[in-house]
Amino acid sequence: MAGFDTKIVQKMANLLRARFPYIYITTWEEERAVEFVKETVSDEKTIKTVRKVYQWSQSKGFQDEDGRVRNNTSTPAQAIEFIVKNSENAVFILKDFHVYFGIDHRPIDFDVIRRLRDALPELKYAESMKNVIFISPRLVIPEDMQKEISIFDFPLPSEDELRGKLDEMLLENSSLRVLLNEEEKQQLAKSARGLTLQEAENAFARAIVTRGCLDRESLKIIFEEKNQVIKKTGILEFIQSDLGAEDIGGLENLKKWLQKRNNSWSSSAKKYNIPSPKGVLITGVPGCGKSLTAKAMSAMWTLPLLKLDLGKIFSGIVGSSEENMRRALKTAEAVAPSILWVDEIEKGLSGVGSGSNGDSGTSSRVFGTFLTWMQEKESPVFVVATANNIQGLPPELLRKGRFDEIFFVDLPTRR
Repeated sequence: MAGFDTKIVQKMANLLRARFPYIYITTWEEERAVEFVKETVSDEKTIKTVRKVYQWSQSKGFQDEDGRVRNNTSTPAQAIEFIVKNSENAVFILKDFHVYFGIDHRPIDFDVIRRLRDALPELKYAESMKNVIFISPRLVIPEDMQKEISIFDFPLPSEDELRGKLDEMLLENSSLRVLLNEEEKQQLAKSARGLTLQEAENAFARAIVTRGCLDRESLKIIFEEKNQVIKKTGILEFIQSDLGAEDIGGLENLKKWLQKRNNSWSSSAKKYNIPSPKGVLITGVPGCGKSLTAKAMSAMWTLPLLKLDLGKIFSGIVGSSEENMRRALKTAEAVAPSILWVDEIEKGLSGVGSGSNGDSGTSSRVFGTFLTWMQEKESPVFVVATANNIQGLPPELLRKGRFDEIFFVDLPTRR
């Protein structure tokens, strides 16, 4: 199915078959999400009852699968009325409907909320199978609708999807010189993980235009584009470093530990059921090589290094700090295998454990999100946390199992 993961397809199909009335997809890839829904509801083996797909936008109203616009459906009230009166087996995609749920300085449209709640019986108990799917780049759910809306986690393109897009572009440019073997093509697609399909297409196109061909040097251009995308988040920073183990003076135990676990991210390691390491905490005297070691890991393991600035996580808008943390962690998982570097972690978590009066518990909730992710993450993201004062860290972070090892970095000796 166009490269979509069968587990994700089945998960969506189960929600639709179970008659979940409202499903919320948060993604920038509106077109890809629509294609995902279309393919899911058209597969009779998966969905059992095939459904039509209607798309709504404020500018056009509802459009059917042939692109025909249904008159008098452009307002939210008219759109909801169309859904209620429709007797077909159908999925109704509402684009950017979050603007009526209260964002920034725009208040909640309670008339829209009431109409959505009034439509519930028709969606749940009508003879026809009907579901509503919200597609939006932002997750905004009004409190009055929290029990009715189910959040669907729509992942970024997989390596297979990116390889499919690359092959499609090469087919369209048949005269292009391609100086890559099949393994190197796969490596090029793998390097684009973490980008949307449109961003990956732009990166491949830029590499083709810049080089006049596709070769191993094209990887650098892909990483440059990925750097731009990660910078836009304002939270993560893509770090490029040519440092290696030979640039680190001393720290022999730490370097041996890192060298022993090299290649634990490879597919061959998975065949032998060798687990990838979780992470390390490096603590000690300032200026003694903690940050240098984090940068050197990227070159030693040939993995992308993302730096998480905890200070940028916190925002004045209620709930946005937690959302910033979730978005940062999701980006790190999208480019996995990767290294996530949290510098001076004790300063970013200074509000945890000192009482929640100052920030209404925001620090504790952000910390809880981070801890849960560290414990439950399945993606191969290696966490490198550095701290000058380990006593400033919450004891929950130091519990055995959070990090594989804790290393102390002291002042250098004479040798």
